[in-house]
Amino acid sequence: MKIDVLYEDNHCLVVNKPAGLLSQADATGDPCLVSWARDYLKARYQKPGNVYVGLVHRLDRPTSGVLLLARTSKAASRLSDQFRSGKISKTYWAIVEGQPELLEGQWDDLLEKDRRLNRVRLLDEPSQEGQLARLHYRVVKCGGGLCKLELRPATGRSHQLRVQLAGRGLPIVGDRKYGAATLLEAEDGQRRIALHARGLSFTHPTRAEVISIVAPVPADWPESAPGWWEQRSGSSKPEGRRAP
Repeated sequence: MKIDVLYEDNHCLVVNKPAGLLSQADATGDPCLVSWARDYLKARYQKPGNVYVGLVHRLDRPTSGVLLLARTSKAASRLSDQFRSGKISKTYWAIVEGQPELLEGQWDDLLEKDRRLNRVRLLDEPSQEGQLARLHYRVVKCGGGLCKLELRPATGRSHQLRVQLAGRGLPIVGDRKYGAATLLEAEDGQRRIALHARGLSFTHPTRAEVISIVAPVPADWPESAPGWWEQRSGSSKPEGRRAP
């Protein structure tokens, strides 16, 4: 399996996760990124024993993009604290069906997860189980009934971006779980959605330095096909108004 390493030192490992690959092992027994990272580090540094890999955040299986791993327990603890306190900046690209009313804005919602079905839903009113989800979005491009959005979540809830978009009639292309009409496939034939973790900025766990990482889009990203937007009838700059 070919996975691009975007940044590496004694404390951190940042990779460009392919769509279709689990972030961590689950009941399916399918390959996961954590196992790949252990094998990679053991081979690269010729370590015969166990290798520590700490998963401090996750990307959904059908999502691609930048994913940060810790190489020590101290780094894992400090990076996890940054995620919990909202000090890590995350940027995503998404291609959605439909177009937001405003060109730019912020959405605040309450989300509730059904663990049995592995689905998340928007709540209409406060609930003991509800969690606040906050997301800033900006329309980048539109055409043929689709829009490309830049997303900056201020929170990190399960399925957050997928649910907040779908709840406004803007399902992510390929995301049949949350109502998309289209299907996409990753390079290895696995299901993918048009959601890519484009950028991540964090403070290094052992020194006062901000590390900013950008993950190139993979070959199976819809826009990677030459002339993809041009082939969509009526491709144009987005029309609408900005939030007041």
